[in-house]
Amino acid sequence: MTHLHEQEPPEVAAAEPDEETAVPLKIEDWLTVIVMGLLSLITFANVLVRYFTDQSFAWTEEFSVFLMIVLALVAGSASVARNRQIRIEYFADSGSEKRQRALARFGALMVFVLFALIAVLSVRVVWDDFRFGETSPGIGVPQWWYTIWLPVLSVAIAGRALGLFIRRGRQP
Repeated sequence: MTHLHEQEPPEVAAAEPDEETAVPLKIEDWLTVIVMGLLSLITFANVLVRYFTDQSFAWTEEFSVFLMIVLALVAGSASVARNRQIRIEYFADSGSEKRQRALARFGALMVFVLFALIAVLSVRVVWDDFRFGETSPGIGVPQWWYTIWLPVLSVAIAGRALGLFIRRGRQP
């Protein structure tokens, strides 16, 4: 009788320690925890209310969508700062150290340009929302309460990308 042997799981690589940054990475880490906690609480409260009353809180969907966008931007900032954004590893991790560093700097520079541009252009959206008194479709709060965070978090991501560009330039 043959026995199936269970394969032992491959060793999990220890997480690399974060590089030293001028602005602590704990900011993004804690914002992620807070936003995830809020999303969980809001969703759980809505489920309970629906279960017991057959109604739902009208504001939960609108606020949850806003929090998911904030979560994506905060996580994007953390991934840029940690140099763990999406890239083609075949190109990014092959070749000489000089080539890898040049590609990392180029990628960081492009992320900086993109999010600086998003920040500049989204300020106009916020201004228009404020100037024309736009309100949110679900609960009618001023729309700029939501849109103000796009330029703010885009500046944060651009700053993280600029920091990564500088750190990669200092490497030997």
